[in-house]
Amino acid sequence: MTLWFVFALMTVAAIFAVLWPLGRAQNRGVENQGSEVVVYKDQLAEIERDLAAGLIAAPEAEAARVEISRRLLAAAGTEPVPESKSNLKWRRAAAVLALVGLPLVAVAIYVPLGSPALRDFPLAQRERGVGQARSLENLVVQVEQHLEKNPTDGRGWNVLAPVLERLGRFDDAVRAYRNSLTYNGESAERRADLGEAIAAAANGVVTAEAKTEFERAHALNADDPKANYFLGLAAEQDGRKDDAANIWRALLAKAPADAPWRPLVQSSLARAGGGGTMPALSDETIAASKDMTEGDRGTMIRGMVERLATRLKQNGDDVDGWLRLVRAYLVMGDRDKALGASADARQAVANDSERLRQLNEGLKNLGLDG
Repeated sequence: MTLWFVFALMTVAAIFAVLWPLGRAQNRGVENQGSEVVVYKDQLAEIERDLAAGLIAAPEAEAARVEISRRLLAAAGTEPVPESKSNLKWRRAAAVLALVGLPLVAVAIYVPLGSPALRDFPLAQRERGVGQARSLENLVVQVEQHLEKNPTDGRGWNVLAPVLERLGRFDDAVRAYRNSLTYNGESAERRADLGEAIAAAANGVVTAEAKTEFERAHALNADDPKANYFLGLAAEQDGRKDDAANIWRALLAKAPADAPWRPLVQSSLARAGGGGTMPALSDETIAASKDMTEGDRGTMIRGMVERLATRLKQNGDDVDGWLRLVRAYLVMGDRDKALGASADARQAVANDSERLRQLNEGLKNLGLDG
């Protein structure tokens, strides 16, 4: 109540300062006008005295007399019309009405729309307009003060964490995300958000701690896009570009056509070379290939590619299989076979618009747009 009383006094004082002149008769103009006329008359008299004493020449005296006379006439011609008592009465009535009415209108608007507890507020709307960053920081301070008094308010932590991250306060964002998990419970989204904040605090490096959070998010939801993207980024930063490309390719294959993060994943996949080597082999196959000669290893790989091609001719609905086949031919340096496989793949999935979209997207990432 004390805070609201202070606000009310400040409002009344501000309105009173603005409206006070409305309740007073305006006599200052008359006083100023009268003082100017007296000054100009004194100046004319002084010119006559200087001319009589021989201090100035007659032409100079005449020029000065003309200029001062012009100013005297102008000052005398601006005499204000005395304000009627009825106008003064109406202005005072308007001042009283504003003094009483404005606070009532403000309260009437605030009651249905305001919320002094600040438990929830439209961040998206408050970020718009001039002074966006400053307004956002002021809101953050208020929410932080609220959370200091109510540390178990999970909803408040959930709102605060992404805003702190947007402001670049990554360490504070990490703490807020941890509190959000504590008071809101486990979810793939919250784990992935926490991992992202940890990576941002490390200048974009997916640290072991961040990777653990993304793996937890993936365990909760294998299709979580943020977790899968950053797990691919972790693989790329570890030098496992093929693994990163495979993760991102699988992510794109399941992504909606209008997913806002598709361009980011596509550019990352292009950076990784689109998975510029053969698809990952099983552990048994890799162990067996270590003792092979280069020629035997090449024969084994070609055999695997031919078996994949045969399988796809029998069942052409496997988009990922077609993309692996095309990529294998490109790695082997046989672009003609890659183009032929692309044509066969498009023909095989021509009646399924979603599979055809995924196929064309994958071929585009491999550099085969046509």
